[in-house]
Amino acid sequence: MSAPNPSGWQPSLGSMGSESVEPMTASGDRGLMLEEPLSFELGSAGKCGVDMDEPDEAPVSGLSSFLRECAPELPGLTEPEVIRHYSRLSRMNYGIDLGPFPLGSCTMKHNPRLNEKVARLPGFADIHPLQPHETVQGALDVIEQLADWLIRLTGMAAVAMSPKAGAHGELCGLLCIRAAHDAAGERRTVVLVPESAHGTNPATAAFAGYKVEAIPATPDGRVDLAALKEQLSADVAGVMITNPNTCGLLEREMKAIGDAVHAVGGYVYCDGANFNAIVGKLRPGDLGIDAMHINLHKTFSTPHGGGGPGSGPVVLSEALAPFAPLPFVTRVADGTLRLIEEGEAAEHAPESFGRMTAFHGQMGMFTRGLAYILSHGADGLKQVAEDAVLNANYVLRACEDLLDAPFAQSGPCMHEALFSDSSLPDGFSTLDIAKGLIDEGFHPMTVYFPLVVKGAMLVEPTETESKMGLDRFILSLRNVVQRAVNADESLHSAPVFAPRRRLDETQAARKPVLVWNGDRDG
Repeated sequence: MSAPNPSGWQPSLGSMGSESVEPMTASGDRGLMLEEPLSFELGSAGKCGVDMDEPDEAPVSGLSSFLRECAPELPGLTEPEVIRHYSRLSRMNYGIDLGPFPLGSCTMKHNPRLNEKVARLPGFADIHPLQPHETVQGALDVIEQLADWLIRLTGMAAVAMSPKAGAHGELCGLLCIRAAHDAAGERRTVVLVPESAHGTNPATAAFAGYKVEAIPATPDGRVDLAALKEQLSADVAGVMITNPNTCGLLEREMKAIGDAVHAVGGYVYCDGANFNAIVGKLRPGDLGIDAMHINLHKTFSTPHGGGGPGSGPVVLSEALAPFAPLPFVTRVADGTLRLIEEGEAAEHAPESFGRMTAFHGQMGMFTRGLAYILSHGADGLKQVAEDAVLNANYVLRACEDLLDAPFAQSGPCMHEALFSDSSLPDGFSTLDIAKGLIDEGFHPMTVYFPLVVKGAMLVEPTETESKMGLDRFILSLRNVVQRAVNADESLHSAPVFAPRRRLDETQAARKPVLVWNGDRDG
């Protein structure tokens, strides 16, 4: 006999997968693990949490053709229902405030609350990009200070602050390279990209109109310098290289790579997404790099994810600095700061390739990034890199006896440890390990990337995790892997303790169910 269900909704068991079982409770809840229906299942049309006046019958002049013939089929919810709905959903979320986010190549680390407090100070949080320059001198000073730190930390000549994120920064760097070649009267069409680069690198090069040619990797996971030299020609605009690379390794021959590319008149673009592994320890400018984006969310702890706002400043060598985009901050004759716009380009930046975005960048991200830098200082930033590398190597050496680590013999890794599923018994894969970690209470590592390693598992613990936290993660990872080694078939059903069971991800992507089957009449 089932309990009364006056509202008529049923637990959304269909989204739990074919292996789901009926809940042991009438509500579908399991203790404080709450079974939350969709808002369309909770609400009904015509119900509302606030009292509203009836609209005027007369339509707004000129807009009558846009009026609805009937009310939208949206769920009506009271205020308590809305608050409870989203509070319950939030309990199903995993975030950096709950535990480690070991995503390789994504550097999901703790965001200090000091940075958030500073970014919310009046004068930063409530300014507008169209205010007169004299009213935002403090904000412009923050941008200038952050720019100065980025230039000093990278050993470069200039920095473009307006790019909004990594891929946007890549495009900025390539546009600077194209402008430099155009200024020299050259039309080059090829960009070389190593197999160990981030996937956005070839995509950005293609978007910018270049033909992309791949550079193979050596058995130890680094760029094949001899192969690169064979592909160099007068048609090569430059090389896009990720350093440290996506295999978690430092490109030891970076200087030789830069010298070879420069010898044929090309430029070196470095993907700086992994700068947190070398910040304060190694200056990319000293290796012959001409352009590099810096993801503020990865190295300097500004928020990551949720669609933005992102920030990807691009540092430039002396050769590319004249071609940087507009606008940029500079000090004028009277000592005040101002943004140089298109109307002043002829005087201040005659070779700039132009504007990339409507305004100068993300003020909140600049403020957070500078707060992080100033709270650490130069010595603290050096420790950031040391701790990030130490933590990754700790994870690598703690698990290499159970999981295949394809580049474990290539020397110490940098900020991330790379494993594969090649050592697992037949029938068990990377996906099983990832889903098993969910049952252990952890967000899985990056899976099946980089593509150069079959069944890849890429773990980045970051510098903000303690040894105690890493030991807990390692214990759980080893436990899941041991279950696979022991051919524990129940691992194929993981996760079993999460709000939802394992989905058929291929079917979910190809045949999504997007139709609301609620009562259209309310």
